[in-house]
Amino acid sequence: MINNKEGYMFETCLLVENISVIYDNGVRALDKVTLSVKERSITAIIGANGAGKSTLLRTIAGILTPVEGNIYFQGKIINSVPAYERVNLGICLIPEGRGVFPYMTVQENLEMGAYMKRARSELFANLERVFQLFPRLAERRKQLAISLSGGEQQMLAIGRGLMSNPKLLMLDEPSLGLAPKVVEHIFEVMEQIYREGVNILLVEQHVELTLEIAHEAYVIESGKITMRDSGKNLLMSDKIKEAYLGL
Repeated sequence: MINNKEGYMFETCLLVENISVIYDNGVRALDKVTLSVKERSITAIIGANGAGKSTLLRTIAGILTPVEGNIYFQGKIINSVPAYERVNLGICLIPEGRGVFPYMTVQENLEMGAYMKRARSELFANLERVFQLFPRLAERRKQLAISLSGGEQQMLAIGRGLMSNPKLLMLDEPSLGLAPKVVEHIFEVMEQIYREGVNILLVEQHVELTLEIAHEAYVIESGKITMRDSGKNLLMSDKIKEAYLGL
């Protein structure tokens, strides 16, 4: 158990233990990776392109299968649990590239996020919650997703994920290609989501902003975890400053 920056104590929500992933072409994408996400926390993963960040999230989500190691969610091993059932357990991945349904309306996209049994009963409450977090989506609820700006589509992707009532929300590069003001808003929303009780596992290119909000952070290089510390401590690290912040 550790303290977060508000002083609360929290236990483990997710534990990834010594997992390795090998692609069909024989490339070892992850090599004995161990990582944990504590309850009531924001955990970050940083690293260069191709380091294995997205592969790690996809493996936790059940899209990829590790050749060794175990994944525990709220104390139970989930290696054999299919991806759709992991959503039902409370694990949600917002993939890089947003992946919204372009020819469905904003509201239809959001309702698709509540297709699992555990979320259907709270559909209307969650819809209202999403519209409070993203008022722009409420204004555009009848518009087709393809008509939205990139920032609005990212808001929609996050909102759709929240409709599944997640306990763990994993975001893969949510700020990619967005204007600075939109990026700032997305980070503010992530902190609000965390304060409402949703654990966050974040892969993000904006290293400084990410480490500022992360309770714990990991550095992954060539499929291996090479550093682990609080976000603030990593932000002060000379290695991080040189490699990722250009300082």
